[in-house]
Amino acid sequence: MIIPGRVTRNLFLTGKGGVGKTSVASAAAVSLADAGERVLLVSTDPASNLGEVFGVELGMTPVAVPGVANLFAMNIDPEAAAHAYRERMVEPYRGLLPEASVRSIEEQFSGACTTEIAAFDEFAKLLGDDSATSAYDHVLFDTAPTGHTLRLLSLPAAWTVFFDANVGGNSCLGPLSGLADQRALYEKALHALADGDVTTLVLVSRPEPAALAESERSSRELSELGVRNQRLVLNGVFAATDPNDATAVAMEARGRASLEELPEGLASLPRRDVRLMPFGLVGLAALRAFGEDVPARFSNSFPAGDDPERASPPLESLLPDLTRRGRGVILTMGKGGVGKTTVATRLAVALARLGHKVHLSTTDPAAHLDLNLGSRVANLTVSRIDPAVETADYTAEVMATAGEGLDEQGRALLEEDLRSPCTEEIAVFRAFARIVDRGQDGFVVLDTAPTGHTLLLLDATEAYHRDVLRNASAVPEAVRELLPRLRDPEYTRVLIVTLPEATPVHEAAGLQRDLLRAGIAPFAWIVNQCLSPLSVTDPVLAARKRHERAFLREIVEELSPCTVLMPWQVDASGPGTAPDAEEPRKLEAVR
Repeated sequence: MIIPGRVTRNLFLTGKGGVGKTSVASAAAVSLADAGERVLLVSTDPASNLGEVFGVELGMTPVAVPGVANLFAMNIDPEAAAHAYRERMVEPYRGLLPEASVRSIEEQFSGACTTEIAAFDEFAKLLGDDSATSAYDHVLFDTAPTGHTLRLLSLPAAWTVFFDANVGGNSCLGPLSGLADQRALYEKALHALADGDVTTLVLVSRPEPAALAESERSSRELSELGVRNQRLVLNGVFAATDPNDATAVAMEARGRASLEELPEGLASLPRRDVRLMPFGLVGLAALRAFGEDVPARFSNSFPAGDDPERASPPLESLLPDLTRRGRGVILTMGKGGVGKTTVATRLAVALARLGHKVHLSTTDPAAHLDLNLGSRVANLTVSRIDPAVETADYTAEVMATAGEGLDEQGRALLEEDLRSPCTEEIAVFRAFARIVDRGQDGFVVLDTAPTGHTLLLLDATEAYHRDVLRNASAVPEAVRELLPRLRDPEYTRVLIVTLPEATPVHEAAGLQRDLLRAGIAPFAWIVNQCLSPLSVTDPVLAARKRHERAFLREIVEELSPCTVLMPWQVDASGPGTAPDAEEPRKLEAVR
């Protein structure tokens, strides 16, 4: 069994994007089912690829996984859940109220907050309603990237506080009566999360400083929420077998150094190390071999051939086109863990060294710009959007504007409305718009959140307009201009970042389709951590290099208008370390 210790009924797998949560969850589910246990595997990740891993179409109801008796799987689709939730709340009023009133109610349920609570509604049914999962011995939750997971798991407490504090009967979701009916279910879900005899939290990480730091933060914050029965799975641990392969030796050394400095909060947890596999984790044969001694058939099962992708230009070759106007916004987008922060940092440093005024920022709660940048660079400023700071500032602004002419009762009701979870979403969105606005005066390089959250921000513009209009005196200019700026290829350049593996590539293809539907055309694809441009002789790395070829050809020939390969870096000093660097500094909150 890939998960150490006793296996409880509920297993939650969480960690920084790209560390292999879906692989570990899927392999564990198959192992339990092969042992005769009836297992339900659930994805709560908006960017889930669970269906691709098993080769089966998944939806909101469990389906049997072909080839594995006793295993069932499902996806909690946030958009589908929001649609069903919205219809359930609005349908009783159709035919009873004027059409304009019904449309007004629908608008109340059109924001990102509704999507969040609707997805949690489905999640709570599985965790808090015994009858929903009584047919299964184990329920495994392949959760979203860490920032979203923490929000998801903290919602029971957040909404309980909201119920207790709100006496006016209204919220950003509309009448609270429909939510109050769910209160008992939410409280039961929270109790199940905190019961160590029922639920285990499995932190999935890689032997990399950023991933380990994120896992320690998750462990600490979830412990504070009462989720203290925790385990650690370290995925992708590599041991070189060819001492003459410089890449392999450097990769092993980097991983070993990270494990020697394992954060104190993780060192005491029961742990399982899983070696780096020479193949992608798609299909039952690969899942059953995951974590075991690798059969020889996997190492040589990928077609050989020429490497046309060796001719890929370096990342810096994009600079002439990116700098042609002398200002604008560069967005790095893609699945969590593919290297968006690395690409954004490297480009920002390159632009600054050319003499351009550059601001590097992030909307990703799991990003570690400080770890990637390291030191101060001339012409470069760095920040991140701090949700707590933005929420406090936004709340104060609304109370000073919309609340200025209200009586005591009216101000109390407005304060209640602002305590709702979606206030943070609105505040962060406005900060995102302000950062994009700075592209008028120089270059902004924005390391965006993992795909699902990024699209929530982009798609929510009109919904946020409605929320801001309800709560404030005027829509900020930066918010009004956001969508036109994102759609203007002369103002905004989108770089899709991916890895040369099945899931990240197909996830990136889906992101590109969504962007095109929104009127945003990607400028280029960046394929990070490639082995193809390198000469490797270690058997595991050579197998992974062969495995890359099909995905690189798919990108170059079918998906990308312009492709850049970034090889795996032997030198881990980081793109932001400059010979003339000034003193190290911490990130400041974006203003």
